[in-house]
Amino acid sequence: IGLGLVGFGTFFLLFGMLLYFDSVLLAFGNILFLSGLVFIIGFRRTFTFFFQRPKLKGTSFFLGGVLIVLMRWPLLGMLLETYGFITLFR
Repeated sequence: IGLGLVGFGTFFLLFGMLLYFDSVLLAFGNILFLSGLVFIIGFRRTFTFFFQRPKLKGTSFFLGGVLIVLMRWPLLGMLLETYGFITLFR
């Protein structure tokens, strides 16, 4: 179930960017991606991964970008998410 949710989330994110940053598709993709991550590694491990002391900057940018996409500012939100994603996984 988790891999399917992450796959669909990635698909909706890419499809939302392809359709000139459609905010509904991007928001749906973000929600599916994060819920799939929780299904794959569990809630506690996801929480501890995102909220480690050295990763708080990346987490704040990533989750802030998700929030801004949900508020229907897709371009700014995706830029913040991308920066947060790179900072989290470097």
